[in-house]
Amino acid sequence: MPAMIDRLNARGVQRVSPRATTRAWLGWGLLALVLATWFLSLDARHLLRSDEGRYAEIAREMVATQDWVTVRYQGLKYFEKPPLQLWATALAFEAFGVGEWQARLWVALCGAAGIALTALAAQRWYGRRAGLLAALALLAAPTWNIGSHFNSLDMGVSGALAAVLAALLIAQHPQTAPAARRRWMWAAWAAMAAAVLTKGLIGIVLPGLALVGYTLAARDWALWRRLHIVSGTLLLLALTVPWFVVVSLRNPEFAQFFFIHEHWQRYTSSVHQRGAPAWYFVPQLLAGFAPWLGLLPRMAAALSEEPGAGFRPLWFCAAWAASIFVFFSLSGSKLPGYILPMFPALALLAAVALAGMDRRGFGRQIAGLAVVAALALLASPLIGRIGADEAQAALLRSYGAWVAAACAVALAGALLAAWLNRRGALLPAIAGYALAVFGATTVGLVGHETLGRPASGADLVPAMNALLTPSMPIYSVRLLDHTLPFYLRRTMVMVEEPDELAFGVQQEPQKWLPTLAAFTQAWTSGTPALAVMSSTTHAELQARGLAMVPVAQDARRVVVANFGGPAR
Repeated sequence: MPAMIDRLNARGVQRVSPRATTRAWLGWGLLALVLATWFLSLDARHLLRSDEGRYAEIAREMVATQDWVTVRYQGLKYFEKPPLQLWATALAFEAFGVGEWQARLWVALCGAAGIALTALAAQRWYGRRAGLLAALALLAAPTWNIGSHFNSLDMGVSGALAAVLAALLIAQHPQTAPAARRRWMWAAWAAMAAAVLTKGLIGIVLPGLALVGYTLAARDWALWRRLHIVSGTLLLLALTVPWFVVVSLRNPEFAQFFFIHEHWQRYTSSVHQRGAPAWYFVPQLLAGFAPWLGLLPRMAAALSEEPGAGFRPLWFCAAWAASIFVFFSLSGSKLPGYILPMFPALALLAAVALAGMDRRGFGRQIAGLAVVAALALLASPLIGRIGADEAQAALLRSYGAWVAAACAVALAGALLAAWLNRRGALLPAIAGYALAVFGATTVGLVGHETLGRPASGADLVPAMNALLTPSMPIYSVRLLDHTLPFYLRRTMVMVEEPDELAFGVQQEPQKWLPTLAAFTQAWTSGTPALAVMSSTTHAELQARGLAMVPVAQDARRVVVANFGGPAR
C-alpha cells in the first residue's frame, strides 16, 4: 500500500492534508447548519397581514376550487398579480398540506436560489473565493433574509431577477463559448418570464433599464448583439402568453385592470395609497445592507479600477442596482420590499471589495458590528416604551427579550470574528461575521411571533370553529381580514367596505353586501351566522340594537354570532 501511494503521488496526485480535510468538513457542516436554519424556521411564526395572509389564502382557495387560471381572493376575482408564486404555493399545499411553512416555502427557495446563483456568477468572473464571499454577503444582508422568510411576491420576483442577473453575467464572460452563451442567455430570458409571471411587466422593465443604464454609462453597445434578443423574446412569449390569453378569454375585464390599473396607474399615481417621498428607499437600503455599508468606498474603488475593455460586470451590477433604486423611488407606489432585486448585484460588488480587503480593514468592519450590537443590546429594554397602550407595550417588552438575544448573537459573532482575524484567518473571520449577522436576523425573525401571533387571529379560530357549520356564512363587516380566513380555511362575505376587493365586488356584486342595511337584513333573517368586525363597528351596531352574541375578541377584532348557542 505505501508503494502504491508513492506511485500515485509520482503521477501528480496530491495528498490531502488533515487540516484541509477538517476545513472541508467544517465548511460542509456550516452549510448544513445554514440550510437547516433557513428552512426549519419557516413555520416558527404565524402569518402576518397583509401580504402573507393574502397570498397564502389565495393559494388555499386555488387548491379548494381547483381553478388554476382565474385568481380569486375571498371568492372574488383578484387580478392584481400573475399566478406563478400562487401556483407554487398551491402545489406546496397539495403536496404537504396547508400551513405556514408551506406558504413560505417558495420564497425561501427563491431566496436560497438567489444566493447560490449570485455566488455562481461571482465565481465565474472572480474565482472561487469571490463566489463564497458573494454568498456570505447576500446571506448576511438582513433584507434578503427577511424577504426570504416572508410570504410576499417581492422575494419571488427578486429570486427570478437574481437568476436573470447571474445568467447574463455568466453568458457575457469572455471565455464562455458561443453555444454556452446562447444557453445562458436563454436561461436569462426564461427567468425574465418567471419574473413576469410572478409580478408583471417589471420582470422585463427592470432588466431593460439596467441594460440601457449600463450601455449608456459604459458605452458597451456590442453587448446588445450578444443578448439573443429574437430567440429570447420568443422564449419569453412562449412561457408567459398562454396564461394571459386564457385568463383574458375567461375574464374579458382582466386586461384593462391588470395592464392599465395595476401597472400604469400604480406607477404614475397614488391610486393604491402607497405614496411616499422620493427618499423613502434610502433608509430601507441602509438598513437592508447595513452589515456591509463599511465596504461602500471599496465598492466604488472597484468600479473605478475595472478595466474598460469588453463587458464590465461590476459596472453592470452598479447599473442594475441604481436603475432599480431610481425606478421605484420615482414611483407613486412604494413598499419596502420593492427594492429587494437590488441586493444580489450589491452582494457581488461587496464580494469583490471583500476579496481585496486586508485584516486591518476588516477589523474596522468587525468593530463597527460589535459597537452597534452592544448599543442595541443596552437599548433593548426600552422597546416596551414605544407601545401605544399597555397591551401593546407588554407585547413589545416580550419581543424586547428576543431583540436582546439577537444582539447578543451578533456581539458574540463579532468577538469570534475579531479573534479569527487577529490569528490571520481572514476568510473564516468574514464567514463568522456574516453568519453572526444571519443568526441575529433569524433570531429577531423567529421572536417576532410574540407580535405576529396575536395579529394573525389564529387564537380566535377554536372558539369560531366550535360554532361553525360547513354552510354557515361568516360576514366581514367593514374589515378585510387578511389572515383569519387562512386559519379558518374559510372565505368571508365582505360588508360595506370592500377595501382592495373593490374590483372583485364590481365583477361579482352578488357575492357581497354593499350596505349595513343589507347586512342587518341578512343578520336578522334567521340564518345562523358569524361576523367579524372592529370594536368601533361592534359598538356602533350594538348601539343600533342589533343582537350580537360575543364569540371571541382580540386587540383588532370582535367576533359575534346571531344565535345563542352552538349550531346544530
